[in-house]
Amino acid sequence: MNTNRSPIRRGAAVAAAGAAALVLAACGSTGDNPTGHDGHASKPPAASAAAAQGQHNAADIAFAQGMIPHHRQAVEMADLAPARAESAEVKKLAEEIKKAQEPEVKTLSGWLASWGERVPAEGAMDHSAHGTAGMMTAEEMDELKNSSGKAFDTAFMQLMIKHHEGAVAMAKTEEAEGSFPDAKTMAAAVITSQTAEITRMNDLLGER
Repeated sequence: MNTNRSPIRRGAAVAAAGAAALVLAACGSTGDNPTGHDGHASKPPAASAAAAQGQHNAADIAFAQGMIPHHRQAVEMADLAPARAESAEVKKLAEEIKKAQEPEVKTLSGWLASWGERVPAEGAMDHSAHGTAGMMTAEEMDELKNSSGKAFDTAFMQLMIKHHEGAVAMAKTEEAEGSFPDAKTMAAAVITSQTAEITRMNDLLGER
């Protein structure tokens, strides 16, 4: 009888040990979940570090380098309005454009500097990345500077509509092709705000 019981006891002991091992493994897995997410403890910190460093690609660089001179020209156009515009609406619109785009120029410049990329120089109108993108020619800027009153209001809005359309196109490219989260967020904001301003300027032109 003893010889028959021994294998049974040994089998029971093995089964118990196996069950204990499973319990221990389950407890260990549960303990890792808050920080490790089922044994993948190293991946979330690595992903977080990458996000903190701000991964970017060529589209992000092109967006920043193209949008800086684009915004600077819009601000230059807006600076003409206080002395030349007749319409209070045009003056208000110009003020809003300047208020929105000047800080974005600083932000875009900061990104490029942190990435070790070229920041467009003041006065540089670099069209290489996005074609003309609605940018004013030197002749168009001169005509705007030499106009005043209703003629300025009309020219300002017509040229700014074209300018905004170029910015919206650039922003849509960034949304589709960029990888830097903050740049994509800015692109979405540009699309929303400048599309609304295009509608507003078309309405004002229609009232004339």
